[in-house]
Amino acid sequence: MESLATRPRGALRDRHEAGVRLAERLLAYRGTDAVVLAIPRGGVPVGLEIARRLGLPLDLLLVRKVGAPTDPEYGLGAVAEGGIRVLDRARARDLGESESSLEPVIARELAEIDRRSRIYRAGRPAIDIGGRTVIVVDDGIATGGTVRAAVLALRAKGARRIVLALGVSPASTARSLAKEVDELVAVLTPEVFYAVGEWYLSFPPVEDEEVLALLRAPSERGADGAR
Repeated sequence: MESLATRPRGALRDRHEAGVRLAERLLAYRGTDAVVLAIPRGGVPVGLEIARRLGLPLDLLLVRKVGAPTDPEYGLGAVAEGGIRVLDRARARDLGESESSLEPVIARELAEIDRRSRIYRAGRPAIDIGGRTVIVVDDGIATGGTVRAAVLALRAKGARRIVLALGVSPASTARSLAKEVDELVAVLTPEVFYAVGEWYLSFPPVEDEEVLALLRAPSERGADGAR
């Protein structure tokens, strides 16, 4: 087991703390028509804290990374609800891949998005974001590929303003993404970055069952913002 002493100074305690600290920086949106869209799975506990503290509705933004066929953790792009695709062609070309050769991976990730939509929403329609401010939440990002797909999906659905709220992001990625959204808020933006998990003292996997429980929490606790 990894010693906590090996984690960087200033690391977040857990996803709950990330949500609390982000909510403090998003108070301008309290009580507005904004909606919080969390990226499953790790973004859901973070998004719930923001939604609770700002009195905003919580929904999901289903996005999946497209990894290299020989190394799924090496991101070459992402797909989002609505069939949105974003491919880093330079990265793919370096590995000898093209959109056509990645089609099996893309199809698999789109199928996973459909599966999660069925499980998590249980037939409920997604919140209409047309003309609204959308706060996109994740516990952390590395290259930002999935978020770029998310932004394209939200623009296509008519979001008026996109705010990106992150627990942690490499400084270089945050600077790049800030040009693509209306506002970016991140708790930690380290210059030296290896993985999202290193910036949390507690970073357990988030399973489907936890996502479902968290999605039920707002409605069970009322809609007055004091949940």
